[in-house]
Amino acid sequence: MGQRATEELATIRRFEGAGFRAWPATSVHYDRTWAVRLTASHPARRLNSINPLDPGDDHDLDERIEQAARRFEAYGRPLTFRISPLSAPAISRHLDAREWIAAGQSLVMRLPLDEKTVGEAMHQIPLKDLSRFVSAAFQVHGYEAELRPGFTEVVSSIKPEAGLFILEQDDAPVAASICVHDGVLAGLFEVATVEAERGKGFGRRMLLSALKWAHLRGAAEAWLQVEADNPAALGLYRSLGFTEVYRYHYRQPASGA
Repeated sequence: MGQRATEELATIRRFEGAGFRAWPATSVHYDRTWAVRLTASHPARRLNSINPLDPGDDHDLDERIEQAARRFEAYGRPLTFRISPLSAPAISRHLDAREWIAAGQSLVMRLPLDEKTVGEAMHQIPLKDLSRFVSAAFQVHGYEAELRPGFTEVVSSIKPEAGLFILEQDDAPVAASICVHDGVLAGLFEVATVEAERGKGFGRRMLLSALKWAHLRGAAEAWLQVEADNPAALGLYRSLGFTEVYRYHYRQPASGA
């Protein structure tokens, strides 16, 4: 492996590690270099997936997938791989041969943080009231009420400092996000704007305020994950200067397999 490829994998591992810390699963089991993440209280695939972390780890696939399947079954979750550039190519070939379905492609993007980027942003103090933030976030996202306990558990379990941001208009929340400050990194999660208020600049204002908060605390680079089929969000992030680092997607057995 060349130096450039080695450096690229090191960068991806850095962001993957930050992602695990910023959006923690309640159970993490390591099978060699596979991180098996499971969360009984929330169904998100990011919290319930097998995450291969070494391109050279492709041994005993049938046996290890069968062992993981038993863990997923115990949690009541569908068996799911999260395939990033850290996943061994042989894993994808193995799943292809068994007709596993690919879905949910996402981009990981980055943005250097400096005074030029956030200097003119509005100062905003993050919320300390978790319950108030969750209520506002659910209103903005339109999440189902039954997800609230699990969502609250995940947010309260974030180990690095998490800034909880909402932007209000006429005393109603119009945008929400979580900014996780982890050393020199600032990760953005759960970013959304109320559907009726999109395209009016609320999301941009909120994100810049969140990034300013993290930058003043020492963050030098922002990063985020965004679904590839969300052109509005991609347009916003690219307009702010975010650039793609890598992509990942999910694999699940075909129905009835």
